[in-house]
Amino acid sequence: MATHPSRLSLSAVDRRQFLKTAAVAAGALTASSIPSHLLFAGEQATSTPTSEAFVKDLYETFSPAQKKAICFDWNHVSPGRGLLRTHVNNNWNITSQDINSSFYQPEQRDLIRKIFEGMVNPEWVSKFDTQLNDDAGGFGTDQTIAIFGVPGSDQFEFVMTGRHMTMRCDGNTTAHVAFGGPIFYGHASETFNESKDHVGNVFWVQALAANGVYKLLDGKQQKAAMVRRTPGEGDAAFRKDIAGLPLSEMSNDQREAMEGVLSKLLEPYRMTDQEEVRTALKKMGGLEACRLAFYADSDLGNDKVWDNWRLEGPSFVWHFRGNPHVHCWVHVADDASVKLNTPHTLQRG
Repeated sequence: MATHPSRLSLSAVDRRQFLKTAAVAAGALTASSIPSHLLFAGEQATSTPTSEAFVKDLYETFSPAQKKAICFDWNHVSPGRGLLRTHVNNNWNITSQDINSSFYQPEQRDLIRKIFEGMVNPEWVSKFDTQLNDDAGGFGTDQTIAIFGVPGSDQFEFVMTGRHMTMRCDGNTTAHVAFGGPIFYGHASETFNESKDHVGNVFWVQALAANGVYKLLDGKQQKAAMVRRTPGEGDAAFRKDIAGLPLSEMSNDQREAMEGVLSKLLEPYRMTDQEEVRTALKKMGGLEACRLAFYADSDLGNDKVWDNWRLEGPSFVWHFRGNPHVHCWVHVADDASVKLNTPHTLQRG
């Protein structure tokens, strides 16, 4: 998100000045001798390789034929999907070459794996692998990638898609939005139609945290939070008419519990993306500007543990659908005018 105060993108002049300063400090070090994996997405030097740095390394290994197939201009428009870079769906492929296919060289597949691992919380890598094994037969089997713009420049983005996955990394070059744009995650751990306890679902802990807040609400608050019908799950565009209980009407302990819910939602992702979300949310009024809704039409097992729920604010949508299995749509920005590019028809899965 280009407006993040603690992660402002450097101009070309700033980058040159940084490299010049680093070279002086190191004595004989020159800008060309700094390997790309030591640069943090055009921001500052770091000893820890970043996903954005690995995207640049990957891009530089591509043959002309590979670039033609999976690299696009920043504002590339695709028939039926519109602005391809911002498209999101529950089960789709942004390009046609699976990561594990012969289209990629072994070294390229290794870089793609490093990009993926760098985009998530290290403690969640194994959990994402569980999801991918259950839903797609493992990492790289059904996932595809695309790159928009030129990695290392002031505007680029890497997108990975597949069943129950839309992930992005953009080096903080996409204005106003967190995560580089809307994302999607999900899991069907048991069967397509999960049981009420969602056994083995790596994301169900998020719903349990939200339902924990529901139990803290008094009768009047629970009534305000309960909404009759679940909206369309892909309907995650920002809107002014938001249903549910205003968090501003919660007590201190209830709001503290909601902070815990937000932490659970953000936990799977790397710290820089977590910070982007929190910064955008704060700019638009924070959690107190949001509402919490539970949907009465979806209660697997009639156990009063609500499977479908949503946390929503002026430019914040986190839609959790737990019936028949988990689908989560995420759209976060620091500007309510940001549009959402969702499909007219969702895919089964």
